[in-house]
Amino acid sequence: MFVFSKIFWWFVSPSNVFLVLLILGVALLWTPWRLAGRRLMGLVAAVAVIIAVLPLGTWLIAPLESRFPLVREIPASVVGAITLGGAVNQFMTAARDQTALSGGAERLTEFIAIARRRPELRLVYTGGSGSLTRQDLKETAVARRLFGEIGFDPALVVYEDQSRNTYENAVMTHALIRPKPDDTWILVTSAMHMPRSVGVFRKAGWKVLPYPVDYQTDGSGEFRYFNGIAHGLAKLSSAIREWIGLIGYRAMGRTDSVFPAP
Repeated sequence: MFVFSKIFWWFVSPSNVFLVLLILGVALLWTPWRLAGRRLMGLVAAVAVIIAVLPLGTWLIAPLESRFPLVREIPASVVGAITLGGAVNQFMTAARDQTALSGGAERLTEFIAIARRRPELRLVYTGGSGSLTRQDLKETAVARRLFGEIGFDPALVVYEDQSRNTYENAVMTHALIRPKPDDTWILVTSAMHMPRSVGVFRKAGWKVLPYPVDYQTDGSGEFRYFNGIAHGLAKLSSAIREWIGLIGYRAMGRTDSVFPAP
């Protein structure tokens, strides 16, 4: 299923669909169906303008990020904190021998902040490699390195390094930690990714307190227009991937709801 999901996303990613339609339109110009090619090219151009002007991706991201509130105070009943992988680049770290972070670095910075505010909590980092071809390099190795480099004891954290996606994060970490049914664990991940994460962790038997980080929207309801095609496609791809993930996980029985609620 992991391999299928990677291949499936390659084909439905908006940027790849956009490229395929563009190539198809150009190819049709050199055939008897050149009129269809011109129409397809016109459609592609119109869609490109819409994506460049309207914040379509941001509109889709906003409800995902607003689903769970910010955590202002950690309840005394919490026993531990889990942060999901996706905050480091293990491949660039190995290539350059320098710790490389990704766009979701807040998953780590807030995780460390929680640990320092509540030093008695159990700490877990879950994330192996989401690559189809490079399972030899694990995110956990980079996380250990980073913790040590910034003066945070890596030995304080339990590492789960075999999971390749969010579903495996939940299931494999549950098998490793074996939490008690009534224990509440903080779940740290990007706000956009939180609904799907909460759904699979609940289904796997965790009682979690969502701790969203790495926001892409400011929550004001106001959106910027005319952001350009590159920015628009990137946001749209991220949003569509998350919504497809929510629907797919529900269809496979990995969650109990398409859009898990607080």
